[in-house]
Amino acid sequence: MRPSVPARAIADVLKKRPDDVCIVTTLRTPIGKFRGGLKDMHAEELLSHVLRATRERLEAQGVDVKGGAVQDIHNGTVLMELGGAKSGRLASLDAGFPVSSGFKSVNRQCASSLQSVTDIALQIKGGLIDMGIASGAESMTRDYGTRAIPVGISPYIKESSSQDARDCLLPMGTTSEAVAEKYNISRERQDEFACKSHAKAKAAQEAGLFAEEIVPIKVRKVTPAEGDKAEVVEEVTLSKDEGIRPQTTMESLAKLKPCFKENGTGTAGNSSQISDGASALTLVRRDVAEKLGLKILAKWVGSAVVGVPPVIMGVGPAYAVPALFERYGITKDDVDIFELNEAFASQSLMVIDTIGLDTAKVNPKGGAIALGHPLGATGGRLLSSLITELIRTDKKVGVATLCMGTGAGKATLIVRD
Repeated sequence: MRPSVPARAIADVLKKRPDDVCIVTTLRTPIGKFRGGLKDMHAEELLSHVLRATRERLEAQGVDVKGGAVQDIHNGTVLMELGGAKSGRLASLDAGFPVSSGFKSVNRQCASSLQSVTDIALQIKGGLIDMGIASGAESMTRDYGTRAIPVGISPYIKESSSQDARDCLLPMGTTSEAVAEKYNISRERQDEFACKSHAKAKAAQEAGLFAEEIVPIKVRKVTPAEGDKAEVVEEVTLSKDEGIRPQTTMESLAKLKPCFKENGTGTAGNSSQISDGASALTLVRRDVAEKLGLKILAKWVGSAVVGVPPVIMGVGPAYAVPALFERYGITKDDVDIFELNEAFASQSLMVIDTIGLDTAKVNPKGGAIALGHPLGATGGRLLSSLITELIRTDKKVGVATLCMGTGAGKATLIVRD
């Protein structure tokens, strides 16, 4: 059983307190397609870029970053070499943070950067630091093929009597098919959900709704040597998410073959995209932010994590979100916007159906099926999209939630300041 936490009414959640954990910057890179515009960039370069932009944003508001105002940096990642410990610290120093700023790498599968936010927030709540940065980075183009598949698993585990233990090794696509079958989610519904994700993302991009959260990045474009032609290295600027396919229709999605199971329902069109990208948020205690004169965007209220069977790992948010509601004494009707990571259309629909969410409140600017899912960076991307949309629409309460490989869900409650 989860430890009992006194329930609080929505009025209490909205109340401002000196020890609130506030978010004062929230930035991300554009999301690059697999082998797309960011293919020649390493994950640490993406991370350095978004951290540098964060430092500059803080310094523009008078924060003495070089003097050690940012006391700790936690970076979520799944695939970075050596767990991102060396390359992540390297990136923070390259971005201009002093050696006195601490660093930690966080791996909680797809919730890695959302977990880095929780970790930094709890340090601030506990009085250990006043200000920290929660980031996430992933180059799936470079690292997915070499580190995405479990290797060296103990024969004992492979032969374990625990089916749940063995199910931790299942490919994510297989778990998506299990969810679709168990909860009777049809191919047509999944394709319809995917089509709407692209349509919403297309409309948001054309309206410039991602501009506030995206930091354009200059990238290398390498054309390999071929025959008598030498290698060509160009510098181009990427400022928009690459994964959005504006031409997507139900007819085009229907033509795609199942890719996880023969006669299955999951396809490349109704699943999240393999992507590259990075994100970063600065968290600071409210009284410190006010003393420094920082513009407060939102406050972090809290989070919840609930484990689920690995074979249907995608259902995690259907349990984490209600746990979050119970913890803070609120209901789905109190929430203005939900950012639900679209790992697969099947699991997204299961979550929406199970909780009974108003689809008009879910992913108003599209989700990972259209935008992409750079694993370790996605939690930060969800929060960036959530906070900027709450501000734009003058709404107040938001929830970011996602599922995690091996079976769990994480949900985070945010209130616009």
